[in-house]
Amino acid sequence: MCICLASAPAVASAQQVSAATTATSSAPAITLDEAISRAKANEPSFAAAVAASGVSKLDRSIARSALLPSVTYHNQYLYTQGVGVLAAGSTTGALVTPRFIANNAVHEYISQGVASETIGVQQFVAASQASAAAAVAAANLEIARRGLVSTVVGLFYTSLTAENKVAVAKRAAAEADSFVTLAQQRETARESAHADVVKAQLQQQQRSRDLADAIVQAQKARLDLGVLLFPDPRSPYILTTATAIPPLPIRTDVEAAAAHHNPELQSALASLRQSDLGVTAARSAYLPDLALNYAYGIDAAQFAAKTPDGLRNLGYSASATLDIPVWDWFSTQHKVKQSEIMRDTARVVLTSIQRQLIAQLDECYSEATTARDQLQSLDLSVQTAAESLRLTRLRYTAGESTVLEVVDAENSLTTAELAREDGLVRYQMSLANLQLLTGTL
Repeated sequence: MCICLASAPAVASAQQVSAATTATSSAPAITLDEAISRAKANEPSFAAAVAASGVSKLDRSIARSALLPSVTYHNQYLYTQGVGVLAAGSTTGALVTPRFIANNAVHEYISQGVASETIGVQQFVAASQASAAAAVAAANLEIARRGLVSTVVGLFYTSLTAENKVAVAKRAAAEADSFVTLAQQRETARESAHADVVKAQLQQQQRSRDLADAIVQAQKARLDLGVLLFPDPRSPYILTTATAIPPLPIRTDVEAAAAHHNPELQSALASLRQSDLGVTAARSAYLPDLALNYAYGIDAAQFAAKTPDGLRNLGYSASATLDIPVWDWFSTQHKVKQSEIMRDTARVVLTSIQRQLIAQLDECYSEATTARDQLQSLDLSVQTAAESLRLTRLRYTAGESTVLEVVDAENSLTTAELAREDGLVRYQMSLANLQLLTGTL
C-alpha cells in the first residue's frame, strides 16, 4: 500500500506530460529569431519606441521644410463703412472713401499668391537639432529593441531549460521507481532489510514531487514566453534551437563592434551633439533675421483683372525685413547659460557610458569565457555520475554497497544533469548579452 501511494504522483505527472506532448504535437515550431519577430509585434514598450522614432523623423522633415520658401494663395474681402461722400460723376450710393483710414476702399478684394522666406541662423540650427533628435530617437529605439531581445532570449532559454529539466526529473523518477523494485526484490529474497525499501520509497516520493515541480516551472516559463508570442499565452508551441553550441567570438572583434554599434554609446553621442546645437541655437538669438516676401495678384476695389477704366489690377509687391536684436533684459544670455549647463551634463553622461561600456564588455566576455570552459566539465560530470550510479547499483545488487550509497549516487547524477542544463543556459545568456552589447544580435 505504501508503494502505491508513493508512485501515484509520478503516474499523474507522467499523464500530464503525455497530455502536454499530445497537445503540442501539432504546435508550431518557434525558433529564437521567430520569437524575437513575434515579440516585436506584440510588446507595447517597443511599439512606443517605434512610434517615437517615426515621429522624430517627421519632425526632422518638418524642420527642413522650414528652410524652404512657403507659398500661399491668399484671398480676402474687406467691407468698410464709407464716410458718406459721393465721388464726382459716380453713380448714386457709390461710396468711395472708407471711414477707417487703415483700409483702402469701401469694397476691397485681395487675391494674391504670396511667397515668403525667413533667413536666419536659428532656422538652420533648428533643422540640425531635429536631425540630432531623430538620431537620439533611433538610438533609443535600438536600445528598446535590444532590451526586448534580451528579455526574449532569457525567456526562450529559460523555457527550453525548464523543458530539459522536466526530462531530467522524469529520468530521475524512473530511476527511483526502478530502485524501489530492486529493493523490494532483495527484501523478498532476504538479501536486505526492510529499511532499504523504506529509504528507496522516500527517494521515489521525493523524485515524484520534483517531477511535479519541474512540470509547473516549465508551464510557467512557457506562459511567460507565450505572453510575448501569441494573442493567447496558452497557445501550444514547440521551441527549437541549434544543437551545436555557438562559438565565442574573438575579443578584438568584440571590442571593435562595441565601439561602433553600441546603442547606449550612440544615444549619448547624439545627445551631446543635440546639446551642442542647443548652445548654438541660443547664441543665434544675438544675430539678425532677414524676412523676404513677394506677392502677386490683385488688391483692388473690383474683383477683376482690370478696372472699369481699363487699368490693370494685377500687380506685385515685394518686401525685405531685417530684425536686429538690441535688448532683451539678458534673456538670451541666460538661455545660453542654460544650454551650456545641459551640454556639460551630456558630456558627463557620455564619459560615464563609455566607462560602463568598458566594464560591461569585460564582465560579459569573462562570464561567457568561464561558462564556455565549464560546459565540457559539466558534461564530464554527468558521464562520471552516470557511471558511478551504474557501478553502485551493481554493487548493491551484489550486496557490496548500502542503500545510502545508491541514493547518494542517484542524487549526484540528478544534480550533475541539472547543473549541465544551468550551465548551457548560462553560456547562451552570457553570449547573447555579449552580442547585444556589440550589436550583433
